[in-house]
Amino acid sequence: MRTALVTGAAGFIGFHLSRLLLSEGWRVVGVDNHNDYYDPALKEAREALLLTDPNYRAVRGAVEEPGLLMGLFAEERPVAVVHLAAQAGVRYSIENPRAYVQANLLGTFELLEAARAHPPRHMLLASTSSVYGANTEMPYRETDKADSQMSFYAATKKSNEAMAHSYAHLFALPVTMFRFFTVYGPWGRPDMAPYLFTSAIFDGRPIKVFNHGDMRRDFTFVSDLVRAIRLLVDAVPGTERAGEFDSLSPVAPFRVVNIGNGAPVPLLDFIAAIESAAGRKAQRQMLPMQPGDVPATWADTTLLRALSGYAPQTAVDDGVAAYVAWFRDYYGVGA
Repeated sequence: MRTALVTGAAGFIGFHLSRLLLSEGWRVVGVDNHNDYYDPALKEAREALLLTDPNYRAVRGAVEEPGLLMGLFAEERPVAVVHLAAQAGVRYSIENPRAYVQANLLGTFELLEAARAHPPRHMLLASTSSVYGANTEMPYRETDKADSQMSFYAATKKSNEAMAHSYAHLFALPVTMFRFFTVYGPWGRPDMAPYLFTSAIFDGRPIKVFNHGDMRRDFTFVSDLVRAIRLLVDAVPGTERAGEFDSLSPVAPFRVVNIGNGAPVPLLDFIAAIESAAGRKAQRQMLPMQPGDVPATWADTTLLRALSGYAPQTAVDDGVAAYVAWFRDYYGVGA
């Protein structure tokens, strides 16, 4: 039985990825510290579902804790490692940047050191579309320069890419960094727009619409995202390029891959989809752009399709309907 180690496994994406791997017969070792950035009860509920599978092992701890990952790599010898544990959120990185240094920089360092000592077949590390920062040419391509990050969160993720590249070069560690684009869906985090909008609509509170609604996002449904990650597990970087569009490093088994829907959606259309699924209209409070945010994101998915034969395709109306149905059930509202 193949063993995968997933960090951040009780988180939104980690939970969905772990369920997918378990459904395919993998053994999954999930690491999570259940911090209180948002209500830990949601993480507990996700983990409880994962623990119904005998092939899931839950490990409680922070990835930046010295020796934790080193011990797990030595004990479990995972074939694949998917590193999702991180301090997330653009705006929170303005309020508490130290949390990002600890989880994102020190945590990734501990992961790389463990992999150096006990190399897996393939490591996949989460980055973010936020690393494209001030880039204005769309769609974003992995071969574009990305040197103008606009939030400390994005800066730590771009640093993770540089750190992982150096280890891939020095120690021949195959690494794929995936940059994901505005992920949403059932079990989503309560600090993200879908929750904030949906909860406000059901509560009769106004929703905050930044940049006066003039924003577009490449909304990516979570099941599409984790399917793409799973397929990339088998696309181990080597020396062959998939084409001129490939971000494969010339000096390391390392590449960056966008995972997005490949179709930016106006924010007001996304809100309208939530209104339709909820059967209620939102009260809209139009506000200026927030610090650290960008007006638009759009993924070029050419490389993902070339490596995996797959591209996310869930329509926003369908994805939002699935999210709102889960929200009604989990939170017991809007009946």
